[in-house]
Amino acid sequence: MRQSSVRREGADERVPHPRELGWDDSLYEDDGSGAADRESPGSPGTPDTAGPAVPAQGAASDTAAADTEDTAAASGTHPEGGRRKTVRAASARRRSRRGPWRILRWIAGVLVLLLLGTAGAGYLYYRHLNANIRSGDRSNGATGVKKPDANGAGQTPLNILLIGSDSRATAENVKLGGSKDTAGNPPLGDVQMLVHVSADRKNASVVSIPRDTRVDIPECKDAKTGKVWPKTNAIINESLARGGAGCTLSTWEKLTGVYIDHWMTIDFSGVVSMADAIGGVEVCVENNVWDRPLPGVPGGSGLKLTAGTHQIQGKQALQWLRTRHAFESDLGRAKAQHMYMNAMIRELKSQNIFTDTMRLTGLAEAATKSLEVSEEIGTVKKLYDLAMQLKSVPTNRLTMTTMPSVEDPLDRNHLIPLEPDADKVWEMLREDVAFDSNGGPDDAKKTAKPAEPLSEDPAAPPAETGVIVRNGTGSEQQSAVPRRAADIAARLNAKGYTLAQADSTPSPQERTSVTFPSADLEGDAQAVAKSLGIPLSSVKRSTDVSGVTLVVGADWREGASYPKASKPVAGGIPKSADPLNGSEKDKCMPVYAPYRF
Repeated sequence: MRQSSVRREGADERVPHPRELGWDDSLYEDDGSGAADRESPGSPGTPDTAGPAVPAQGAASDTAAADTEDTAAASGTHPEGGRRKTVRAASARRRSRRGPWRILRWIAGVLVLLLLGTAGAGYLYYRHLNANIRSGDRSNGATGVKKPDANGAGQTPLNILLIGSDSRATAENVKLGGSKDTAGNPPLGDVQMLVHVSADRKNASVVSIPRDTRVDIPECKDAKTGKVWPKTNAIINESLARGGAGCTLSTWEKLTGVYIDHWMTIDFSGVVSMADAIGGVEVCVENNVWDRPLPGVPGGSGLKLTAGTHQIQGKQALQWLRTRHAFESDLGRAKAQHMYMNAMIRELKSQNIFTDTMRLTGLAEAATKSLEVSEEIGTVKKLYDLAMQLKSVPTNRLTMTTMPSVEDPLDRNHLIPLEPDADKVWEMLREDVAFDSNGGPDDAKKTAKPAEPLSEDPAAPPAETGVIVRNGTGSEQQSAVPRRAADIAARLNAKGYTLAQADSTPSPQERTSVTFPSADLEGDAQAVAKSLGIPLSSVKRSTDVSGVTLVVGADWREGASYPKASKPVAGGIPKSADPLNGSEKDKCMPVYAPYRF
């Protein structure tokens, strides 16, 4: 990078001469008496006007010889021609004495050209890598989720959404992914993982959501076409086709309440090239596996391995990541993906990539060509800085998990979040609590977060504040609590909010929220939340409401005041999230019996 900046700053200037690179001609001059011989350009016997001054001792010797010849000529010993011959001989001696310095100066000039040439090549390659990177809008839909405030040390967590696209927009992707009949369809996000790096960069957590999980997808606008996709309830992999990765990010924020800083997507061919650049990743299966079409069950990744440990790369790595039937379900596939990621991270940490130029350039080339990223990290430098933050996390502080889920009662082929376990996972991310317990005392010593800021907008008196209260206590797993909205509205009336009234609109949601449509109502919404003990983190701005609106969620099914939740603790991740620590090297994937051979 330093070379590229040198090239840019001096690209239009002449090449410096050696004198400008530290050559000190005073070292070769006389002691100040003026005896040194400096011949000006065009002087007789001066073959190299850029050459250094002739050393003083040479000049003195030549002068003495000339004086001898002058004396001889005066005495008539030699004719005039003898003097001219002697002068020419002296000039030849001066040229021969200058020879070594001319060579050194030529070498220095060549080195300057090589340095500038290398810098130029580095800058051109840097521009080439930047040109490889594709980027897009961070978010395509409003969610009301705000970036968390920094802790007392000025640090904030880092959340990155990784999306594996099933795009078949190129011949290479069709060849790798099959399904030629879907080549023109919008891509689906078949792999979705949220990478959370703690504010102090000492631990990281990864959560996958299986592609067939049914969720609420917010209204999204496609930044490229301008098309607006209405909000819907569908499986999460469809979000990528409704405005791109920005819509998938908005869907995750809506579901989890976690602010997501960036997204990255990669397609089939990208996985293959990245796997090749890394040089292979070690995986293990408990049984012989062949993920192939079976009677009544079409498809299959084509993965075929014997029982035991294997180093896979290229197409075989893609097959591993796509295998679902042989690993029994989407949940099994997520587990296999976590094993692959853990092994890949261990492999990268074990390699001295930064000292191996060929490996480094190969990985940089593959990464920049394979990834599409949100615009905030759309340069090589920003991606490098991001990698350095991730690099600092030790493998035993990395935990892979899958969102706790259950079978969807509306479609047994789909899943829905398992509560309260799923929200426990999201709460740990929101509160920046480590999924592992390997931090020891360090986790307990974390700097406390500052108090939640109050709005600068002053709240109106309770009697002048209108509040709509809705019952959101129902879910796919349990029915709504009768008259819950009316009970909470009555509680607000007793606190002076005489304009609060219940609304019969069904609004099932897991967490209680208070929303407001515009900045001038933020203070009112916060005051309503405070009166009932609802945390300010649950107060959000939303264009879906016309006034201050309280939705009593499934987390508040009884009681007049919002229940105080116990603070999550490090290592308290629910078992239903199927946690896998990054240091676990001996894990093998079990194979579903019909796909053994």
